[in-house]
Amino acid sequence: MLTSVRSLLAATAFAGAVFAATPAMAEEEAPSDFTVSGNVAIVTDYRFRGASLSGGDFAIQGGLSVAHSSGFYVGTWASSLEDTPLYGEMELDLYGGWKGEVASGLTLDAGLTYFVYPSKDSGAGPSAYFEPYAKLSGQLGPVGATLGVAYAWDQDSLGSQDNLYVFTDFSAGIPGTPVSLSAHLGYTDGALAPDYVNGFNNDKTAFDWSIGASATVLGGLTVGVQYIGVEGRSVKNLTNDTVVGTLSYSF
Repeated sequence: MLTSVRSLLAATAFAGAVFAATPAMAEEEAPSDFTVSGNVAIVTDYRFRGASLSGGDFAIQGGLSVAHSSGFYVGTWASSLEDTPLYGEMELDLYGGWKGEVASGLTLDAGLTYFVYPSKDSGAGPSAYFEPYAKLSGQLGPVGATLGVAYAWDQDSLGSQDNLYVFTDFSAGIPGTPVSLSAHLGYTDGALAPDYVNGFNNDKTAFDWSIGASATVLGGLTVGVQYIGVEGRSVKNLTNDTVVGTLSYSF
């Protein structure tokens, strides 16, 4: 299964809009209390919680966010997908929340994401859904650690079921080098478990994991590689363990 050309063009157009919007905002001389940031990336496979959403093929991604000095922020992020009637060929995430220090060395990030699929087949049933999230981050010596939870309540697009996702992330830089190491462990319980959502069986639970490394090679240009796996039935280009490469630029 290959990601459609139209899918890549749609996401490329989005990434172009991100670049176009940045200088316009600068020209308007937005108050210094606001910070605008963005990113674009090419990945060899779009993996969401361990499962591929691009059919094991390349995906183009990009995002833009605006944050206020008070800690409140809003943003959007998009990715090309494997073209299917239910999800179409593009995912668009709209999100907003608050991020700030709640105790010495401890940062809270809480908000709401709306997952939208604007190019889906209108006759394929509902696919968009809301998912609140909360993350606590801090340092464990030289290691950055995050513990998070995301919960999607009962919604039509989830078959009138809910979904809980709990995860932890770790990261650490290698002294004297531009290289950072990362590790992730997640647990799904609900309608979005890979085996259940793909119709393999009725198991609504699954662990997913990854380990990786990345390096900033030129300004905001970063290259990275991850080994990603997910519990359950292993299907090539969908839920099999895989290595994903990333080339991204942040601004």
